[in-house]
Amino acid sequence: MEYKKLNNGLQIPVLGFGVWQMFDLTECQRAVEDALETGYRLIDTAALYKNEEAVGAAVRASGISRKDITITTKAWINQLGYENTKRAFEESLQKLGTDYIDIYLIHQPYGDLYGAWRAMEELYLAGQIKAIGVSNFSTGRITDFAEQANIVPALNQIELHPYRQAPLIRKTNQLYTVATQAWSPFNRGEDGIFSDAALNSIAEKYNKTVAQIILRWQIQEGILTIPKSSHLKRMQENFNIFDFSLKTEDMELIKSLDRQPNVYGPREDQERVKHLLDYKV
Repeated sequence: MEYKKLNNGLQIPVLGFGVWQMFDLTECQRAVEDALETGYRLIDTAALYKNEEAVGAAVRASGISRKDITITTKAWINQLGYENTKRAFEESLQKLGTDYIDIYLIHQPYGDLYGAWRAMEELYLAGQIKAIGVSNFSTGRITDFAEQANIVPALNQIELHPYRQAPLIRKTNQLYTVATQAWSPFNRGEDGIFSDAALNSIAEKYNKTVAQIILRWQIQEGILTIPKSSHLKRMQENFNIFDFSLKTEDMELIKSLDRQPNVYGPREDQERVKHLLDYKV
């Protein structure tokens, strides 16, 4: 495993395991146990995913020391605000069955962001959170937070894959020493990404899968990544990316696949934002 040091000094694995849409708690617990046995040491969940209990149960069942596992969770829109976020944090602690959270994120850039951030700063300074960050923040949102908050976010988790490489957001993150972490590194398997001719040619060259090539590309780009799979074989394949490196020409070929190079942030049209606001946890 390779590690990256965040801007507050916390070292975390560059490769983690995501559990979005693992709504069946028994299945989620099994998947996380399999991931931990495979070697993953960062598990990414959220209040919205409604599976924090399963993640916590898997961590305890693994027999691995809690200090050796990085747990990320997130506060949803209706949990934001100073008092709301304090309550949300306590709820997550209880569900996870732990007395601290490694990384706590604002899940979406809507709602009372600044009240939530004040609460998170206090929890961080009290030692209950090891690092605080955000998710789905655009260049403008990250700039605003970095310029005005007392504590600069340690991490910004965004959609990022070969077809959506987010160079402008990554550049802004880097400017403010905010780590970039990719969710949906495989574009949810959409748009024919696994049959992409360029990615398949690189995969054949290294005798690896397209998924392994994508993850290796992200890591070499300095991007943290959290692939998800409920299948043990795929978990193991996704983890097996530390025994090779992509050559410069292959990195450049993947770079050329970006279909949205000038995107400053997540899609923020009226209907999508209204849709997100309708969710409650």
